[in-house]
Amino acid sequence: MKKALLILTAAILSVNCLAQSSPSAKPVYDAALAKKLGADDYGMKKYVMAFLKEGPTQLKDSAANMQLQMAHLKNIGRLAAEGKLVVAGPFLDNQPLRGIFIFNVETVEEAQKLTETDPAIKAGALVMELHPFYCSAALMQVVPIHNTLQKKSMTN
Repeated sequence: MKKALLILTAAILSVNCLAQSSPSAKPVYDAALAKKLGADDYGMKKYVMAFLKEGPTQLKDSAANMQLQMAHLKNIGRLAAEGKLVVAGPFLDNQPLRGIFIFNVETVEEAQKLTETDPAIKAGALVMELHPFYCSAALMQVVPIHNTLQKKSMTN
């Protein structure tokens, strides 16, 4: 019975995959949007991914920590508004690896300059590990779409 169920599941998934890749289901290429988002022929582009890690300086004063966090969030908002940061978010498991940024830049050096503007980096509360990253140019749409979804700003 398990074997039959496994085969049935595999068959359904195969049909689903074929249906998604059929010529009639293929989206129409939008050359203007691809150009606007900086996509290459594969719909991809270069970014730099940052892993935010717990830094050597941890503030004991909760008010000072909250003030630093708000300054960090405002910097994130500024970079996103400038089009330099396309994704940012914390990990929720309270580990030394605190979160990620995906920068809309082509080199680690450019991303390094942007990380130096972050108050949490300046204070030593966070450090960043930077890596070149190749991903869908559609990431460039995250911030504009997010702005239509948020009822409240995290910094207000």
